[in-house]
Amino acid sequence: MTLTTALAPRDPWSVVPSLGNLDAYIRFVQSVPMLEAEEEQALAHRLRSENDLQAASRLVLSHLRLVVSISRQYLGYGLPQGDLIQEGNVGLMKAVKRFDPDQGVRLVSYAMHWIKAEIHEYILKNWRTVKVATTKAQRKLFFNLRSLKHQFKGEASEANEAHMGRASLSEADIQRVATELNVRPEDVIEMETRMAGGDVALEAQADDDGDAPLAPVTWLADEQHEPTRMIEAQHRDWLASDGIRHALESLDDRSRRIVEERWLKVNDDGSGGMTLHELAADYGVSAERIRQIEAAAMKKMRKALAEAETA
Repeated sequence: MTLTTALAPRDPWSVVPSLGNLDAYIRFVQSVPMLEAEEEQALAHRLRSENDLQAASRLVLSHLRLVVSISRQYLGYGLPQGDLIQEGNVGLMKAVKRFDPDQGVRLVSYAMHWIKAEIHEYILKNWRTVKVATTKAQRKLFFNLRSLKHQFKGEASEANEAHMGRASLSEADIQRVATELNVRPEDVIEMETRMAGGDVALEAQADDDGDAPLAPVTWLADEQHEPTRMIEAQHRDWLASDGIRHALESLDDRSRRIVEERWLKVNDDGSGGMTLHELAADYGVSAERIRQIEAAAMKKMRKALAEAETA
């Protein structure tokens, strides 16, 4: 591909095939040739100086195969490769946006960090409901523990392999991991336990006979009879009855009628009480004056309710 071809005013995304399965997408991105160094430099300079989105598209399109390659490294976490690729593509676009061609590095080297960062974030958010890694050291431990375990198992003898069991590490291996990743042995043990633990369905899964074992949902508390909810319900009931009545008693007759007509009265047809203008005509004052009386009455009622609650 020549530099003239790379700079041709053609939409690069016009060659993207129609939506299909993941294999078709991977075959397509593998068929897109990588850019030569001078082509990459020219496109990157166009993007930075002219904000040329067509140049950005060419840079992204030519590096989609890199995202596919990196995504394969994370298939062991049980997440769909299509989702990993999607998140990696987000990282690639961020890298293209921030890429400085004058730094003397190729985009492929610069973009790897951004692609992995987005994939890491996605895995940590979705691998377990409860976050397994929050600090920088924990994240490093999370993503390196699996590969180190395979390395240790490959070095172990059959006797040592049997001693390690299904998912545990020997004390020597734990110490090696802690030393290599600069974390405490207790952190290694905790992370290994959390990674080895399986997911448990909240709801019971019935078998063919219709018998379902007890599931965690069985042991959840009944929120209807939870003490704080019961207290809140009692408080709402008091506000709707005795509380409102007590607050209304603190008002003069005119203010009380205005509040009742505006907020508490419901006619047989479902409509409310009188409007501001109807009350204004009834009392021979302006609608603004009725609104002021209503606002003062509401303030007085809130004060009365607060005093009753603390009494």
